Amino acid sequence: MSNNALTDSNLQDQLSAVTDDLSKQSDNTDVESAELPLEPDIDALLDIADEVAITWVRQQSQLNEVIEALATCGRVALDTEFIKRDTYYPRLALVQLNVGDHIYLLDAPQLQLDELWQALIKVDVAIWHACGEDLGIFYLLSGCPPLTNIFDTQIALSYLTGQLQMGYQQALDEQLDMHIDKEQSQSDWLQRPLSDEQEQYAIDDVRFLPALYLSLEYELKKQNLYDYVWADCQLYAHDLYKAQHVEDEAMYLTMADYRYTSQQMAVLQAVATWREELARATNQPRTFVIKKQAVREIITENPSNMRELVHKTTMHRSMLRLYGEELMKVIKDAKMLAPVEHPPCLLPPYRSKNKVLSKAVQEAIDNQAEKIGVPASVLMRKKWLGQLYEVIAFEQGLAALPQGLKGWRNKWVTQTLIPVIEAHKKELQQGMGINV
Repeated sequence: MSNNALTDSNLQDQLSAVTDDLSKQSDNTDVESAELPLEPDIDALLDIADEVAITWVRQQSQLNEVIEALATCGRVALDTEFIKRDTYYPRLALVQLNVGDHIYLLDAPQLQLDELWQALIKVDVAIWHACGEDLGIFYLLSGCPPLTNIFDTQIALSYLTGQLQMGYQQALDEQLDMHIDKEQSQSDWLQRPLSDEQEQYAIDDVRFLPALYLSLEYELKKQNLYDYVWADCQLYAHDLYKAQHVEDEAMYLTMADYRYTSQQMAVLQAVATWREELARATNQPRTFVIKKQAVREIITENPSNMRELVHKTTMHRSMLRLYGEELMKVIKDAKMLAPVEHPPCLLPPYRSKNKVLSKAVQEAIDNQAEKIGVPASVLMRKKWLGQLYEVIAFEQGLAALPQGLKGWRNKWVTQTLIPVIEAHKKELQQGMGINV
């Protein structure tokens, strides 16, 4: 791939020409429609994407150009390639940045990237697709606070299609009629040099993201949905930050079950904490230490000695030989804790054969979804609804609402949805095992 497919000045001229065309269209509109978004010329943007310059950044001194570009670009499209199949800490191999008129491929193992992380915080819009793992690595390596400039095109697409996890390849195909090859996603990104196919894959991951963003921005603003999407993207960025900073002692909550007794919860917390500490100390994935299934078997089968641990669980035999005795001590110590030292049990979910409440709630959700033009699955996530049921059934107060229901959804939730649930509160509490 040539680093000089097109000079920056020529490409900038083309970008300016597209902007001028949009400005002329704006000048010809009346006052009432002047604030409406103007449909981008996707074909022109794709032509620009095909001609964008590509530069590998392998030396620290080259990073200055990237930092300067980020300071003036306004928005940047990003992606990362990394390896984490056999380690606890992901190994960052490549960072791809598209600043509009230039794509930079950063050879991450050769660079100190502290300045890059700081520069990315200051960009107006950071465009990603399905940024969950990418942001997890960003937070891990940067030490930065939650980002507030995220635009995740996967989240945006959920508003327009109702599909919550549309892949990048499908997104480009359906939105831009553009096909890219995704066969290199699981290849070795730490090898050098990358194969031609890997390099093309890495470039394509950000080459068309700006055009996809502009296409989605237009559709979302036309339907008055952009602000909702933006808020949900920042909420997601904050949730990813919290997930990256979970204390070892709280890791058990990802495997907890409401049917566990308080002693079982104590054992689960002890085993999960031990697993996390060992995985980090040996730099291997948690599942290499002990899979979730084996953790659940420890809780339900209640082994009291090594023999039972071997025969009642599917824990890998090599790990049993290395750490079995240590794990049994962890389990026995947890069983010896006084009840007052046990973590609290989880609240039971709502279960009822009587569907009056469920139907009333779904009707309220569907009505609001139709009113504002948002898919019902996007308006109310199942996790949020379960948490909302807990708040009302156990009378926890509005401060306990999940963060997703405290933003733009809050007025509808408090004025419409909560009264619907309150009208069926007795059924809700009975369905959660509360004596009323």
